[in-house]
Amino acid sequence: MSTEHPTGTAAPTDPLDLAGIGIGPFNLSLAALAQPLTGLRTAFYDQRPAFHWHPGLLIDGATLQVPFLADLVTLADPTNPWSFLSYLRSRDRLYPFYFAERFHIHRAEYDAYCRWVSENLPALHFGHQIDAVRWNSSHAVFEIDSTHLDADGEAEALGRSYARNLVLGIGTAPHVPEALRPLAETPAAPVLHSSDYLDHRERLLAADHVTVVGAGQSGAEIFLDLLRARPEGRERLHWLARTPAFAPMEYSKLGLEHFTPDYTRYFHALAEPVRDALVPGQWQLYKGIDHDTLAAVHDELYRRTLHGGWPDAVLTPGVRVEAADRAPGGGVTLHLAHAEQHTRTRLTTDAVVLATGYRERRLDTLLAALDPYLCRDDAGRPRVDAEHRLVLDPAVTGSVHVQNAERHSHGVGTPDLGLAAWRSATILNSLTGTTPYPLPDRTAFTTFGLPHPTAPAAATAPHAAPAQQG
Repeated sequence: MSTEHPTGTAAPTDPLDLAGIGIGPFNLSLAALAQPLTGLRTAFYDQRPAFHWHPGLLIDGATLQVPFLADLVTLADPTNPWSFLSYLRSRDRLYPFYFAERFHIHRAEYDAYCRWVSENLPALHFGHQIDAVRWNSSHAVFEIDSTHLDADGEAEALGRSYARNLVLGIGTAPHVPEALRPLAETPAAPVLHSSDYLDHRERLLAADHVTVVGAGQSGAEIFLDLLRARPEGRERLHWLARTPAFAPMEYSKLGLEHFTPDYTRYFHALAEPVRDALVPGQWQLYKGIDHDTLAAVHDELYRRTLHGGWPDAVLTPGVRVEAADRAPGGGVTLHLAHAEQHTRTRLTTDAVVLATGYRERRLDTLLAALDPYLCRDDAGRPRVDAEHRLVLDPAVTGSVHVQNAERHSHGVGTPDLGLAAWRSATILNSLTGTTPYPLPDRTAFTTFGLPHPTAPAAATAPHAAPAQQG
């Protein structure tokens, strides 16, 4: 096997200023904002052959839950050549977009936009699997071992690069509840994660009975897509949710200010136990369903009652899947428990779609060699400072920034596309020690917390009312 150095950083004495691991939307944002900074040498690596954003969920008609201004660059630099509007101009689509009056674009369009950026930035290197990262104290650089993969994903060459700083954007992985994991990992079992939905859509449409588990946006979109495609009166669908309701996402204008830099800074400054208690209670900020999708589900169900009768579709919130078995005939039996009734039952279905979300990929394997230098919080998680850097032992003089791996320290806005450009600009400002991207001091009308907390003032006697003269 040969050894290659695709970025020309084979010598530790000639390192990159920044190496990025993973090329999802967040590191793609960073690469796009870094590209005009001519004094900054960067390279970004991803093991996939090309950029794709949740390809299994690019359902016809599905839209982003954030406005198009939440592209890779605009909220940090509206003049950047890699904006969504620049993409439209490159495709001669500005006028159609103008007349369409769409604030929330289709997911497939966002994916196409990101692919356009990824195909034009020279600092991106797909087909490169990062195997290990080490700190080289002799040269004060990070060593990055990689494997170059061919078009079939087979190892083709080994490489090593060097960088003064790193940024990790390795993204999230589909989450499968433990009770369903054995069946989901069995190739013949009809249990799949929503991330693979479009690959199996035709098989699901052919199944006699389908159950969707999960009441987030993906679960709602999949249930709606299946409902629309199945014959009236023979829908044979069941939608289960662990949440107490099929609840709308918080989308009020002041509620959305939880996704501003102001709230991120406020959250980061809170004590660790307070942060840990806050996040679970904020689930409707990021795990609910948008109002239009909920309305579309109801409209489709209602339409199917116009000639009498009810659709054969069951929507049950407040339910937990405790176990799952293969059923006779090739289906699946789900063992269900209702949280409020304290009752249990079984549901037999022909196929299960798990819209059970994603979890942050653990950094431990990739950063195994850096573990002795990592500072951790009381729960054993890596500590992350206000500028999205892992807190490291002072012996490591380089920085390791993280993207979408810091919800525990930065709050519910961590995975939100609307904060991508701001976080990328924050990282670049920190790395350069300058402000190539000036950022606003204030981004919300809400004041989160007291601006200048002080100790309680000493008690004083109330002012006496002046005595009346008479």
